[in-house]
Amino acid sequence: MFTISTEKDDNSCIVKLNGRIDSTNAADAETMITGAIDGFSGELVLDAQNLTYISSAGLRVILRLKKANAATKIINANSDVYEIFDMTGFTEMMDISKAYRVLSVDGCEVIGEGANGKVYRIDADTIVKVYKNRDALEEIHNERELARKAFVMGVPTAIPYDVVKVGDLYGSVFELLNAKSFAKLMIAHPEQTEQFAKESVEILKTMHSTMLKPGELPDKKQEALVWATYCKDYLPEEIGNKLVALVEAIPDTNNMLHGDYHIKNIMQQNGENLLIDMDTLAMGHPIFEFAAIYAAYIGFSCIDKENVFHFLGIPYEQAQVFWKATLRDYFETDDEAVLQKIEDQAAVICYARLLRRTFRKAKEDDAYKAKLVEYCKNALCDLVPRIDTLSF
Repeated sequence: MFTISTEKDDNSCIVKLNGRIDSTNAADAETMITGAIDGFSGELVLDAQNLTYISSAGLRVILRLKKANAATKIINANSDVYEIFDMTGFTEMMDISKAYRVLSVDGCEVIGEGANGKVYRIDADTIVKVYKNRDALEEIHNERELARKAFVMGVPTAIPYDVVKVGDLYGSVFELLNAKSFAKLMIAHPEQTEQFAKESVEILKTMHSTMLKPGELPDKKQEALVWATYCKDYLPEEIGNKLVALVEAIPDTNNMLHGDYHIKNIMQQNGENLLIDMDTLAMGHPIFEFAAIYAAYIGFSCIDKENVFHFLGIPYEQAQVFWKATLRDYFETDDEAVLQKIEDQAAVICYARLLRRTFRKAKEDDAYKAKLVEYCKNALCDLVPRIDTLSF
């Protein structure tokens, strides 16, 4: 049996489809829908939440409705019905959206949080990244495509397999059977910190050795130039100009970069290490990656050493050990002068980013942020004059 119900206002007409449309009732279904529309010329929304099946005869009904009203779209299609639309090419001809499974994260463990979202463990098998932006569907689909791109290119990453509704937000679900983040593992086994650094470097090298086509991902150098240019007005003229020149001189390379590479975004599952949180993927010289890594373990804690503990769950001293071991293993050297030079290069980009970020958020009466601004300015005034290049 097939039935409909309608809701109409000046701008749109919503027709809720209930039951199935096949060869036995397609003509009647079309008569019902066109009668309900009654010549309406605004946006026609076919709500397929309770549509259980649609045959080729039903698809022809949809096609005629679309031809009669170009503003026709379908929402809330269940997985089976959406697959029919997808396989027959309807998803390329018109706007068709899936119905999303509703998920609750009440009482779930928070295993990570970033600027874009918060990651919860739902059970032993699955985690969900809940995006903070209410209109995050495009962002979610973009991250899924980025994860697939990285996976196909040989970067070990978890690919989201479902999109869900969490309250009025959207989330991506990942299957990570009994997986634990490096952060959790390092809290439990601090004596293995250097070993975890070695394993993280293996993935990092795999990612950086993946070369992309020009324009395939966002250019990290362009973002860094925004940071440096912004900082010019808050630094002595000579230092501000040199900072911009140093960033401009970084070679334009096509290395894949993660963009937010830290121990909460590396998961271990049955002995295999996987990356998550791929929405920050970019391309460019690896120095930009090391600037972000330095920020996570050292830079963001320059004023308050407890910051790294609040963010990653490990003490500042352990974060320092991890950072130093990361440099040694990646560059395969114990030469302290070489490693210090690379750390200074990373620090320049880190503090330019942090200075701009702090200025844009700081309030005049915020003593902590004022102190952070002063630290970043002093760090740049110390580092920039003695650095000739930001590339290695």
